[in-house]
Amino acid sequence: MASVTYDQSSRIYTPGARPAINQLDLEVADGEFLVLVGPSGCGKSTALRMLAGLEEVNEGRILIGGEDVSHVSPKDRDIAMVFQNYALYPHMSVAENMGFALKIAGVSKDERARRVRDAAKILDLEAYLDRKPKALSGGQRQRVAMGRAIVRSPKVFLMDEPLSNLDAKLRVQTRTQIAALTRELKTTTVYVTHDQVEAMTMGDRVCVLKDGVLQQVDSPRNLYDAPANVFVAGFIGSPAMSLFKVKVDSGEVLLGNERLTVPGVDLRSKSEVILGMRPEDMEVSNDAAGIAMVVDVLEELGADAYIYGTPQDVHTFQPLIVRVGGRRPPAKGEKVYIHPAPEHVHLFDVETGLRLNGDIPEHTPHATLDDVEALAEAED
Repeated sequence: MASVTYDQSSRIYTPGARPAINQLDLEVADGEFLVLVGPSGCGKSTALRMLAGLEEVNEGRILIGGEDVSHVSPKDRDIAMVFQNYALYPHMSVAENMGFALKIAGVSKDERARRVRDAAKILDLEAYLDRKPKALSGGQRQRVAMGRAIVRSPKVFLMDEPLSNLDAKLRVQTRTQIAALTRELKTTTVYVTHDQVEAMTMGDRVCVLKDGVLQQVDSPRNLYDAPANVFVAGFIGSPAMSLFKVKVDSGEVLLGNERLTVPGVDLRSKSEVILGMRPEDMEVSNDAAGIAMVVDVLEELGADAYIYGTPQDVHTFQPLIVRVGGRRPPAKGEKVYIHPAPEHVHLFDVETGLRLNGDIPEHTPHATLDDVEALAEAED
């Protein structure tokens, strides 16, 4: 096992153009499961490939176990990579696929067999060792790819969207298995995904990237409860946090016909802020207090429901999403009033996009509502 360090690491494909990875400073602790997440094109796979030695490090350094490996050959970095497409040899059995790298490395036949059996036991593949990949399901093939990495006993596991080829049910099942497995093995793991549900459920910490720049790295809970800037706030969460500009008067936020005092923040110098609300942190009423909204869409999910609508007299580019009880949700076309819980409101500076209520890490990048709007349009 070993720690991983990105020390001001950059990947620049075209001189003068925006770097794919821009001065990334990131420390992955020994045995930690770190997830890199962000929208398409944010640089997360590039960062992983730089660690693997498949992409050049143009500036800065990358260290594994305290050793600078920036210019070390991939085969000499003692890492094992699990790819999206499994990359299994179709003419080899499961056991041969899992042991092939050991065979190339000159490991004895008996030692190879022992390691393969041990990995197969961990992955519940013992009954499939003599089968060819074509006789396996997608989830079983992915476990074989995991087994091929495990038998090498590397310092670091690198996983590049390993679940993206699986159906929804298998994704849930396999991500649970991967998270449990890596914790059992206590091997440092860097995992790339575009799926924030995977990121939030699997990672010890989650690193959010945008345009090659680290936005925030923290535990899943802290990312959700205290996003450092408006981009992280709009990206983390499913459904997404609702974000819009609101007026401030005498230190109080104006929400429709209601004045809201947010604890822990002094707004007396502000005339306008960006306000964020999670769907579960709002109440719906008919007493004309809060933000007026007509329900445009109702999603019924059984125990819960989500209502979507455009708030009146509030500057917003996206529907307001509110979680309500599933038994008697408001009907489509009904006018309701939305009242947020003040202790769960998120406030951000209009100019910088940085969080106002609560501490944020130093050097947090600035962000704007335009960044979030572009993200929402890309997802649509």
